[in-house]
Formats: sequence, structure tokens, C-alpha cells
Amino acid sequence: MTPFSGAVVTYRWITFLLALGYVAYQIWTGDWSNPGGPLRFLTIWALVLSAFSAWRMLSISLQRTEQRHEVPAMTAAVFNIMVVYLYWKLFLIDPALVNGNGPVIWHQEYYLHAVGPALQLMDAVFIGQVFRRVWRGAVALLVLVPVYVLWAELFVQTFNDTPAGSVTSGLPYPFLNNMEGPDRAVFYILYGGIALAILTTLSGVGWAARRLGVAVRSEDRARK
Repeated sequence: MTPFSGAVVTYRWITFLLALGYVAYQIWTGDWSNPGGPLRFLTIWALVLSAFSAWRMLSISLQRTEQRHEVPAMTAAVFNIMVVYLYWKLFLIDPALVNGNGPVIWHQEYYLHAVGPALQLMDAVFIGQVFRRVWRGAVALLVLVPVYVLWAELFVQTFNDTPAGSVTSGLPYPFLNNMEGPDRAVFYILYGGIALAILTTLSGVGWAARRLGVAVRSEDRARK
């Protein structure tokens, strides 16, 4: 299956339009009463990255660019997996740990934390096969993860009073407000390391998928 086949073009149109639609949905229906609005949340950062990556992947299939755009696709995939892992881990303990503003509307919850990430991951690993020059993805993560942490700690916490916790207030996710500063630092470093581990794992999966594809094509040619 090539990036230009009808099935791939259709898949990428669906992935892009869904991501773009939910970005627009956040813009028009998101809570902007607090400084930072929906962009306070890592989930929405992952959504924006997904929309950008999906647009670039679609541009490849429509032959509007010759660049591979591997870095946006790698970064979006890793951010999405981080969001899915952290969200459902905490949600299953107590939904209030991540949903400080109350329950999330069902279609948005399952798109942002299941369907959307799955669409991005399938494209990045199996269609686009972007996990090649992984060091470039690592550099992007080493920039973007600290940027989000600084955004949350220096802007979001400073200008927001909610959610409130036992230690502080204003940080985007309720559980963070129950942690002392040093504990949060350890948490951020830990999840930065997890992001790099996810990138490494996806690189291995991508390598195996490419090897399997080569083996299948070789077997098909041998049969002919």
C-alpha cells in the first residue's frame, strides 16, 4: 500500500478532518474564561500536533510536498500515547484527578483519548513509517516537553486559581495541585523519560513492520 493509494488518501482525509474538527470544536466551545483556555491541557497540545501532522501526511498523499514530515508525525504519536496512558491511568483511579471541570462530553472524551490517537499511531507506524531518524523526534520531544512544563508552571499556574489542591492551585490537572514542587519536578522528569522510551519502542515496532513488509513483498515476487 503506497501513500498515494485511494485507501490511504481516504484514511488520511478522515484523520485530518476529525482532528481539524475537534480543534475547531475546542476553539468554539472550549472554556476560555480562564487564562490559557483549553491550551492549558496537554491533551489539547496533542490534538493540535495531531491536526498538523495529519495535514502534512495528507499533503504527501495528495503529492503537494516531497518532504516526509517525520518529526511532526513522531511527536504527535508520542504525545498522544502519553495522553492516553496518563489519562486512563488516573481516570480509572478517580475521574476527578484529571477532569477538574467535571465529566467530559462522551464523544470528545473517546476521540481525544482513544480514537484520535489510534488513527495517528496507525499512520505514523504502519502507513507513513516515520520512525526512521528517531534522533530528530527525540530532539523535538526534549524541546516540547519542557516547553509544556514551563507553560503549565509559569503561566497557567500563575494566572489561574482553579483547580485548587492541597498544596497549590492553578495547574491544569487537579492531581498536580496535590504535589509539592520537588515531587512535580520528579514527575515531569519521569514522564519526559517515558516519552523518550515510547519513541524508542515505536522505533522498534516501525523497524519490525518495515522488515515484515520487505519479507512479504519478497515472498510475493518469488511466487510470481
